[in-house]
Amino acid sequence: MNQSQKWEIMRSPVQLLAVGFGSGFFPKAPGTAGTLVAIPMVLLTANLPVLVQCICLALIIGLGCYICDAAAKFVGIEDPGIVVWDEIAGFYVAMFLVPVTVATICLGFLIFRVFDVLKPWPISTVERSLSGGVGIMMDDVVAGVLTCGILHGIIYFDFLSV
Repeated sequence: MNQSQKWEIMRSPVQLLAVGFGSGFFPKAPGTAGTLVAIPMVLLTANLPVLVQCICLALIIGLGCYICDAAAKFVGIEDPGIVVWDEIAGFYVAMFLVPVTVATICLGFLIFRVFDVLKPWPISTVERSLSGGVGIMMDDVVAGVLTCGILHGIIYFDFLSV
């Protein structure tokens, strides 16, 4: 992708969100860079009422399906590496209602990235069975759900003091 194409993407609000405010252009590990972009979003919403957090979650996922689909069509690739909104959404899901500490963010980040890179079952099944924006998003959402469950289990069984 040349520089003028990158600037064209950055001028569109939908594309700008899709590339995680430019983090998707990182030459190595754009998904990891996109996941880092999610951390401020998690921090900004962590202390909001649960209903507001649910609405944020629904918007991030629902709009993400549209955003990722539009970006894939714009670039002409089914699941372009520069599109990282799915990682942003996945990490937001991973941290849903998890007490936010340095330890939980670091552990959540690590677990989520491992799931996102390795794609064990059921993540791999979801990735293969869906297409378009929903397909781009849902494997990361499932990785986020699994991560969230693990984090809540670690906290519940007091393996991590929060």
